[in-house]
Amino acid sequence: MKKNILKSAVAVLAITGTLASCQNTATKTTTGQDSIVSHDTTAHTEITVTPVADSKAFPGADLKVASITSEKVGTDSAKVMVKYTVSNFKLTEQTAHDHHMANSHDGQHIHFILDNKPYAALYKPEHTVTVALNSEHYLMSFLSRSYHESIKTTEASKLVKFKVDKDGKVVQDAAVTAPSLFYSRPKGEYKGEDTKVLLLDFFLVNTTLAADGNKVLADVNGKQFTLDKWGPYEIKGLPLGDAKIKLSLVDKDGNTITGDNVSIERDIKLLAQ
Repeated sequence: MKKNILKSAVAVLAITGTLASCQNTATKTTTGQDSIVSHDTTAHTEITVTPVADSKAFPGADLKVASITSEKVGTDSAKVMVKYTVSNFKLTEQTAHDHHMANSHDGQHIHFILDNKPYAALYKPEHTVTVALNSEHYLMSFLSRSYHESIKTTEASKLVKFKVDKDGKVVQDAAVTAPSLFYSRPKGEYKGEDTKVLLLDFFLVNTTLAADGNKVLADVNGKQFTLDKWGPYEIKGLPLGDAKIKLSLVDKDGNTITGDNVSIERDIKLLAQ
């Protein structure tokens, strides 16, 4: 009788072990050890893009390009020095806000965007950058709140197109008249709490957005959103890891507008800590 009970117990344990092995998959890690991969059926959080409300206004905020000078460096480059004048806006001051998104501890600043590349945050009204001789450039500058949202007025922004000649001298072009889109946020890496809400922000020049007019098509990790109002937006639901954001200026029919600054793509990264 005891032998039969023992055999039954062994059989139950064997069946239990078989069921457990069916529910988990053993894989090899880079260290050669076995790891258990659970098949999680939980749905991923949906990615959303929604307008940001109640941004602090800065009436009278003004940004001017005081000067753009340059000097030749070596045989193929020039050092370009840009100086600004800022009025009715305090650089390095913290912007009062209720938004739960990444904020600069250094406060309010200028976004310096050269050729639609990732911006440099300027906490002093000047910046120096090295460029190639015989090159052409677009410089977009605008005042930014401490949490990186742009002040979207003509007075608080400046777009300049210039060339650097063979001697390293700056030659400024005529004012840009073509519809233009400049990418600002999201940018770089986000960690911890900052990964939950990301600011989507861009700057428009020589165009407006409307339901029956031009729009911005935002592709966020493969999911597309059509934006017909110029303003800041919040991105929520992005999973940890690498993400790709693409912004394109399109016409009322959804066709990409042609030009030098109409479509920009960025890679960002979201980290747990």
